[in-house]
Amino acid sequence: MEKNNLCTIPKDAIESVLLELAKTNNKIVVMSSDVSVSCNIEAFHKLYPDRFFEMGIAEQSTMSAAGGMAAEGYIPIYVALAAFSNGMTWAQTKQICNANLNVKIIGTHAGVDDGQDGSAHHAKEDISISRVLPRMTVLVPSDENEVKAALKTMIEHKGPVYMRVAREPQPVIHARDCGFTIGKAEYLYDEGNDFAIIFEGTILKQALEGWEKLKQSGLSGKLLSIRSIKPLDVECIYHVADQVKIIVTVENHSIIGGLYSAVCECLAGRKNKAVVKAVGFPDEFTMSGPSSEIKEAYHLSGQRIYEIISKNNQEADYL
Repeated sequence: MEKNNLCTIPKDAIESVLLELAKTNNKIVVMSSDVSVSCNIEAFHKLYPDRFFEMGIAEQSTMSAAGGMAAEGYIPIYVALAAFSNGMTWAQTKQICNANLNVKIIGTHAGVDDGQDGSAHHAKEDISISRVLPRMTVLVPSDENEVKAALKTMIEHKGPVYMRVAREPQPVIHARDCGFTIGKAEYLYDEGNDFAIIFEGTILKQALEGWEKLKQSGLSGKLLSIRSIKPLDVECIYHVADQVKIIVTVENHSIIGGLYSAVCECLAGRKNKAVVKAVGFPDEFTMSGPSSEIKEAYHLSGQRIYEIISKNNQEADYL
């Protein structure tokens, strides 16, 4: 893990990778639903006009067309806000998975990262509705460099893939040449067994803040980026749950059906040392406003992570 003060917007890394890969792979085509500027893929449109398809505000038709292109041997990459590329297209995505078509879906503005446009633009359910589909792979990279690596891996992978990407600035913690392995979590820190923070990539900033507060308080634990929601690194989660006192999952997503649910499903039916608690959005529609303010209002913060783990350790010491 690299230590620096650089923050960048992960979604802005998508276009450079697509431009790079398109030079040598003429099967790559990019699709948009009238959000090419918002998703920073307009340069691809200009450089490869015959391989870019602006479908307008017709998300379901876009996904159907992507399935048809995949059936003809192309690699369609549908880039749009997560509320649309994923949230508006479930029936079509289900059929793509049923046929195991090689469609790649990128959801930008994950969680409440499009906060000011209101709850209709919030994507707090995209992990749950994608991971439930058979044959679907679900990736959650964190910073700019990891998004680039995940995108390259995503295109190499055969079959449908959904990847969620943050719009909010995130610390850059990975080297430019970092790798990405589907189904493998990543230890950012492994310094003790008081706690483990397990997070999905679009909430990296808050997870790091929680880690630093806990470390400063004298607790020693683990900071784990899950990277791949499906397939899940089950063995890693088993290992962590057998070592630490508490696992806190952190996600820019509803706690229903997302990372918290996936970890609890993984651990159900076995004896674990750790109790599992969640930092995420409750079962309600969230308010409008700047995404950072929404996260604070709903306690998606380093402070909340610190409070949950500190309280658990105090109670454990008392007992």
